[in-house]
Amino acid sequence: MEVQETKRLKHYNNKQKILLVGEGDFSFSLSLARAFGSATNLTATSLDTQGELERNYKNGKANVEELERLGCSVVYGVNVHSMTTKPGLGGSAIYDRVIYNFPHAGFDYGREHQIKTIMRHQELVRGFMKSARVLVKDEDKGGEIHVTHKTEYPFSEWKLKNLGDKEGLELIREIEFCLSQYPGYSNKRGSGGYSDSSFPVGKSSTFMFKKQFFY
Repeated sequence: MEVQETKRLKHYNNKQKILLVGEGDFSFSLSLARAFGSATNLTATSLDTQGELERNYKNGKANVEELERLGCSVVYGVNVHSMTTKPGLGGSAIYDRVIYNFPHAGFDYGREHQIKTIMRHQELVRGFMKSARVLVKDEDKGGEIHVTHKTEYPFSEWKLKNLGDKEGLELIREIEFCLSQYPGYSNKRGSGGYSDSSFPVGKSSTFMFKKQFFY
């Protein structure tokens, strides 16, 4: 039997079963798929419907079509709060990695430094963590949940480590995020009339969590 060659991009490889949440134009998923030469190990999701994706992102349709040709499972209309019951995402404890890059609750709640805005963002992240904890493999099977997030004020006030603690997740690593290490990835605002616009990631990190055994 032919042994599959391991292909990697940064923290990820083609032998991991990976769920990507909150994709904008699906360019991060496609960056992984191109590096792996296949996307059969990827499930990529978006809150948008297919129609919204095609309206909001000029490259969205082409990116999804390439992903699907490479074997990716693409699922639309995935809300982080309810994704454990979403058809097409599998079941409990099946993913090696669950990834959410630059979570953001939208621009309708006020300025980023205001407490009410920060609390909205924290609610989103905790909802993701609660659901991801169900979907990711147990710690002894190597399952990890990754959240990439800006680390300077006011985004540092989201306090991801504390949110993880509240959801039974232990922060095991924080690694600086560098956009250029993911060829083709274009981060998106993803909300309002400027959905397709990128934003400066500035100082950002990928926060890596595992399930706490005693929770």
